[in-house]
Amino acid sequence: MMKKNQITEEQISIFRTAIPLFDSLYKEVSMLAQKKPDGTVNKTKVALVNRLLEDLKTVLSKEDHDKYLDILDDDTLPQYSDVLLVMSQYKASLKEFSHRYYYSDVAYGPSTWHRSPKKA
Repeated sequence: MMKKNQITEEQISIFRTAIPLFDSLYKEVSMLAQKKPDGTVNKTKVALVNRLLEDLKTVLSKEDHDKYLDILDDDTLPQYSDVLLVMSQYKASLKEFSHRYYYSDVAYGPSTWHRSPKKA
Protein backbone atom coordinates (compact mmCIF):
# COMPACT_ATOMS: atom_id res chain seq x y z
CA MET A 1 0.00 0.00 0.00
CA MET A 2 1.30 3.46 -0.93
CA LYS A 3 1.93 5.82 1.97
CA LYS A 4 0.37 9.27 1.76
CA ASN A 5 3.77 10.94 1.33
CA GLN A 6 4.96 8.77 -1.57
CA ILE A 7 4.34 9.01 -5.29
CA THR A 8 5.04 6.89 -8.35
CA GLU A 9 7.72 7.32 -11.00
CA GLU A 10 4.94 7.95 -13.54
CA GLN A 11 3.60 10.87 -11.48
CA ILE A 12 7.10 12.34 -11.20
CA SER A 13 7.70 11.98 -14.94
CA ILE A 14 4.41 13.64 -15.90
CA PHE A 15 4.94 16.39 -13.33
CA ARG A 16 8.44 17.19 -14.62
CA THR A 17 7.26 17.23 -18.23
CA ALA A 18 4.04 19.18 -17.70
CA ILE A 19 5.09 21.88 -15.23
CA PRO A 20 7.15 24.03 -17.65
CA LEU A 21 4.34 23.78 -20.21
CA PHE A 22 1.70 24.60 -17.61
CA ASP A 23 3.65 27.63 -16.32
CA SER A 24 4.09 28.99 -19.84
CA LEU A 25 0.44 28.44 -20.73
CA TYR A 26 -0.70 29.96 -17.44
CA LYS A 27 1.28 33.15 -18.16
CA GLU A 28 -0.17 33.36 -21.67
CA VAL A 29 -3.76 32.85 -20.48
CA SER A 30 -3.19 35.41 -17.70
CA MET A 31 -2.13 38.03 -20.26
CA LEU A 32 -5.08 37.23 -22.52
CA ALA A 33 -7.48 37.35 -19.57
CA GLN A 34 -6.19 40.80 -18.65
CA LYS A 35 -6.64 42.08 -22.20
CA LYS A 36 -10.00 40.41 -22.92
CA PRO A 37 -11.43 38.75 -19.74
CA ASP A 38 -14.78 38.11 -21.41
CA GLY A 39 -13.23 36.99 -24.71
CA THR A 40 -14.23 33.50 -25.80
CA VAL A 41 -11.55 30.83 -26.13
CA ASN A 42 -11.67 28.87 -29.38
CA LYS A 43 -11.90 25.05 -29.59
CA THR A 44 -8.24 24.65 -30.52
CA LYS A 45 -7.09 26.49 -27.39
CA VAL A 46 -9.56 24.57 -25.21
CA ALA A 47 -8.21 21.28 -26.59
CA LEU A 48 -4.63 22.40 -25.95
CA VAL A 49 -5.36 23.42 -22.35
CA ASN A 50 -7.42 20.28 -21.68
CA ARG A 51 -4.68 17.97 -22.96
CA LEU A 52 -2.32 19.45 -20.37
CA LEU A 53 -4.92 19.53 -17.59
CA GLU A 54 -5.83 15.88 -18.17
CA ASP A 55 -2.19 14.84 -17.69
CA LEU A 56 -1.94 16.93 -14.54
CA LYS A 57 -5.21 15.52 -13.28
CA THR A 58 -3.69 12.00 -13.44
CA VAL A 59 -0.79 13.22 -11.29
CA LEU A 60 -3.18 14.79 -8.79
CA SER A 61 -5.84 12.07 -8.89
CA LYS A 62 -5.16 10.69 -5.41
CA GLU A 63 -4.95 14.08 -3.73
CA ASP A 64 -7.75 15.43 -1.53
CA HIS A 65 -8.31 18.45 -3.76
CA ASP A 66 -8.78 16.37 -6.93
CA LYS A 67 -12.55 16.72 -6.69
CA TYR A 68 -12.17 20.48 -7.28
CA LEU A 69 -10.15 20.10 -10.47
CA ASP A 70 -12.15 20.31 -13.68
CA ILE A 71 -11.27 20.35 -17.34
CA LEU A 72 -12.76 22.91 -19.72
CA ASP A 73 -16.02 22.30 -21.53
CA ASP A 74 -15.36 22.48 -25.25
CA ASP A 75 -19.08 22.48 -26.10
CA THR A 76 -19.77 25.73 -24.27
CA LEU A 77 -16.55 27.56 -25.03
CA PRO A 78 -15.29 29.33 -21.89
CA GLN A 79 -14.11 32.88 -21.53
CA TYR A 80 -10.45 33.62 -20.79
CA SER A 81 -11.32 34.53 -17.21
CA ASP A 82 -12.95 31.10 -16.76
CA VAL A 83 -9.88 29.34 -18.15
CA LEU A 84 -7.67 31.31 -15.78
CA LEU A 85 -9.89 30.36 -12.83
CA VAL A 86 -9.66 26.64 -13.66
CA MET A 87 -5.91 26.86 -14.23
CA SER A 88 -5.48 28.72 -10.92
CA GLN A 89 -7.04 25.77 -9.11
CA TYR A 90 -4.53 23.45 -10.77
CA LYS A 91 -1.69 25.83 -9.93
CA ALA A 92 -2.58 25.81 -6.24
CA SER A 93 -2.98 22.03 -6.26
CA LEU A 94 0.38 21.53 -8.02
CA LYS A 95 2.09 23.78 -5.49
CA GLU A 96 0.65 21.72 -2.62
CA PHE A 97 1.66 18.49 -4.39
CA SER A 98 5.23 19.72 -4.77
CA HIS A 99 5.42 20.80 -1.12
CA ARG A 100 4.06 17.46 0.02
CA TYR A 101 6.29 15.16 -2.04
CA TYR A 102 9.46 17.07 -2.94
CA TYR A 103 11.89 17.51 -0.09
CA SER A 104 15.04 19.54 0.17
CA ASP A 105 17.25 18.51 3.06
CA VAL A 106 20.57 20.31 3.06
CA ALA A 107 21.95 18.10 5.84
CA TYR A 108 21.39 14.85 3.91
CA GLY A 109 22.01 15.79 0.32
CA PRO A 110 20.14 17.10 -2.71
CA SER A 111 16.38 17.51 -3.06
CA THR A 112 14.44 14.37 -3.81
CA TRP A 113 10.97 13.03 -4.49
CA HIS A 114 9.39 10.64 -2.00
CA ARG A 115 8.66 7.68 -4.25
CA SER A 116 6.61 4.57 -3.77
CA PRO A 117 8.67 1.40 -3.31
CA LYS A 118 9.20 -0.48 -6.57
CA LYS A 119 7.28 -3.72 -6.97
CA ALA A 120 9.41 -6.85 -7.02
